[in-house]
Amino acid sequence: MQTVIEGENYSVGWDPATRTAALKGILRLNGLQEYAPIAQFLSNAVPAGSMTLDLQGLEFLNSSGIAMLSKFTIEIRNRKTVDLSVVGSKAVAWQGKSLLNLCKLMPTLRMDII
Repeated sequence: MQTVIEGENYSVGWDPATRTAALKGILRLNGLQEYAPIAQFLSNAVPAGSMTLDLQGLEFLNSSGIAMLSKFTIEIRNRKTVDLSVVGSKAVAWQGKSLLNLCKLMPTLRMDII
């Protein structure tokens, strides 16, 4: 996994072999503008095919980050060319509730909370 974006308390990695983007750490950026580089990376990562978004190592994501993931999910749904899978962790409290909302935005999304 190569690190694509790195901040003080977080990283975004990409594994082209498995087409997996992994967000790790604590993401507390201010507003959608500060999340724009991450959103742009995710948007450009897979023009078609499949993609896995691995959030198991993402300990905290604020409301702006959740909004960014929601917008990304809607964008992927509207493209109709990408099969999106999201992997979360039961050990991270916010993920169970918040990530399931992504399924409402994209009914074909595959969600695994492990």
